[in-house]
Amino acid sequence: MSAFDYRNFDDRRKNSASAKQMLLEKFKARPPADDPEMIAKAEARAAVARAREERAREREAARIAAERQAAEEKRAREEAELAAQIAREEAEALAAAERKAAELAEKKAARDARYAARKAKARR
Repeated sequence: MSAFDYRNFDDRRKNSASAKQMLLEKFKARPPADDPEMIAKAEARAAVARAREERAREREAARIAAERQAAEEKRAREEAELAAQIAREEAEALAAAERKAAELAEKKAARDARYAARKAKARR
């Protein structure tokens, strides 16, 4: 194994120290929090955030209104379908009752005809 290359370690240590120094200088160069420019930027960011939140609330309200409208339309459509189905079933029941009444009348007529034929045969 070769020995450590101290020159590379020293280079890395110096580069690290200089990077830390540059970050510290950058941090110190920032304007203070009570600077009017910083206050104006913060207010602008807050106004943008408020506008964004307002738009989100409006979109949510519009979505809820659309869902409510769709639910109302669906309920009305289902009620209309149910009313149509009830009307069809009532019409079918009425038609079935009329068919049954006609069938009973035919059976009675046939029975009466047989009875009359039997009576006529007995009179001869």
